[in-house]
Amino acid sequence: MAGLLGMGCGPGAPANSPDAPDARGDAADFRALRERMVREQIEARGIDNARVLAALRETPRHRFVPAPFAARAYADGALPIGLGQTISQPYIVAAMTELLNPEPGDRVLEVGTGSGYQAAVLARLVAQVHSVEIIPELAERARQTLSALGIANVQVITGDGWRGLPQHAPFDGILVTAASEETPPALLEQLAPGARMVIPVGGAHQELFVFERGPQGISRRSVFPVRFVPLVREPGAAQR
Repeated sequence: MAGLLGMGCGPGAPANSPDAPDARGDAADFRALRERMVREQIEARGIDNARVLAALRETPRHRFVPAPFAARAYADGALPIGLGQTISQPYIVAAMTELLNPEPGDRVLEVGTGSGYQAAVLARLVAQVHSVEIIPELAERARQTLSALGIANVQVITGDGWRGLPQHAPFDGILVTAASEETPPALLEQLAPGARMVIPVGGAHQELFVFERGPQGISRRSVFPVRFVPLVREPGAAQR
């Protein structure tokens, strides 16, 4: 896969297409790697939501990683994106997205924009994504990448995701892409009736949880162990 870097451009997608050939390699090669990723890393592990699989096939993950890692963008693992943060393993992105169960008309909150890749996947599945990133440099980089790909239904906000976005609540789904040692109460409050929140919780030992607001209140279930970078918060946020 390292041989993809520096390959020549060929015919294919238009210049503003997600798969347009650029300095990171040939579009056809990346499409083939993306298809293989979905087939071998995601479908083979039980993800079967057709809309989620289609979104992963259509979203160019190599555009969301630093150029030196582009050839590894479709490998089975997380990658560094700078500033102590990572882009999640493709299977984890797929699993969390399927657990969220997004519908076309949904308004979704993402906490932890990071590279913007998860937001780009969600953008293909819902009407609007509000994504909060506390690190300004990452927020700006994600905005630029999403804009370059023509993804217009993602709003990236620089701020503290622990508090959510009460001005836009309630949300039809909330997805948290970093681990919190406790569940942020503000996020639970911002769930619409019937909505789910998918979030990794814990410190040294983390589990992926699904919270759902039902007629009798909010239920919680554990899915499987995970390992995420910690959720960055402003000082004192846990006490607010």
